[in-house]
Amino acid sequence: MEKYLSGIIAGVMSFFAPVEPLLLCAMTFVVVDFLTGVLADRKRVRTEGGQWHFESRKAWHTITKLCFVMAGIVLAWMMDSLLMPIVRLRLANLFTGFVCGVEFWSYLENATTASGAGSFAEFAEFVKKSVKNLLK
Repeated sequence: MEKYLSGIIAGVMSFFAPVEPLLLCAMTFVVVDFLTGVLADRKRVRTEGGQWHFESRKAWHTITKLCFVMAGIVLAWMMDSLLMPIVRLRLANLFTGFVCGVEFWSYLENATTASGAGSFAEFAEFVKKSVKNLLK
């Protein structure tokens, strides 16, 4: 029974192997954003004179978000490769890029708060202006 189960698991994993880099990329962005968010929250609470404590509710929110992100990437990849192979819209790449962009923006906000360095805020403003100019 173990051989059959491990064969099924290996088969399913090999099916999703092409999308693995996108999943790892998105996971990295979400985890880095979570860690910098914890640091920023800690600094914010201590600056206000409070006592900081870790809240598992926020961690579970991140885990839930990560599950939805990973499912979205897999679904977009399946649409690209199985349902619309001729069109090649690269929806999985677009979705992953959007997620990573949002997480990067959040990282910049968290890094500004956690470090107190204005360079992160300045870079965020530069990115905002660049995107606005690009979309004109």
